[in-house]
Amino acid sequence: MTATINGVPLHYVDLGPRDALPVVFLHGFPFSHKMWEPQLAAVSPRYRAVACDIRGHGESYVGDGQFTIEGHVDDLLALLDHLQIPSCVIVGLSMGGYVALRALERNPGRFRAAVLCDTRSEADANENKLKRFTSIAAVKAQGSGFFAEGFVRAVFAPESFQKHPQAITTIRSIISSTAPLSIAGTLLAIAARTDTTPSLGTIGVPVLILVGELDVTTPPADACSMHEKIRGSELHIIPHAAHMSNMEEPEVFNQHLLEFLARVVAR
Repeated sequence: MTATINGVPLHYVDLGPRDALPVVFLHGFPFSHKMWEPQLAAVSPRYRAVACDIRGHGESYVGDGQFTIEGHVDDLLALLDHLQIPSCVIVGLSMGGYVALRALERNPGRFRAAVLCDTRSEADANENKLKRFTSIAAVKAQGSGFFAEGFVRAVFAPESFQKHPQAITTIRSIISSTAPLSIAGTLLAIAARTDTTPSLGTIGVPVLILVGELDVTTPPADACSMHEKIRGSELHIIPHAAHMSNMEEPEVFNQHLLEFLARVVAR
């Protein structure tokens, strides 16, 4: 489905019973809602499962390629309004986690709980900003397909290439079909994001933190740091998974997610 959100077309899927607890999924960079297919299938029989293509990704609007995390939060809140969802459980992986954390900071009343996956609250250090700037130059010069080849090797565990080849193929295809303009613009948005660490102690809703044990992009140490700062949060480190923990170990990921959602409903 596509809706006009803040004046531009935004693509999303809306599955499951409309009167159930809404669970809204935000994908990582530079992916689309399709990365959440294992979770949508697991969640939608019992809950309302919504997953959007963040602006510039998937089937959503690219435009001038000038994105910000703040703008993505604006789109998220406007999409919730469009779908008449007053509050939801927000699930964000990597960049989706950056958006979720800023949304929790800005509009805490819109969320009943949060699931933060393979993400961090800190802004980029200078070294990471410079790496992103190098990636911008590379994707402009060599295209999305070339960028995809290096990216999948950075975000999947080595054994996942044998265990989950379809997941690799899916992510490689999504990245390759993403416009270089969008990849470059999103890299700038991520580099410019704010530090949400100071607000972690104010989060008053249940929080589940999931991270792959082999994640080198946002390693378990980052997840542990958030866990220490968010009162009452729950942390699980997923064995054999790297940055794409939801696709690399979907059964383990889904078990933690479904158990958490059941506790949220029970509250």
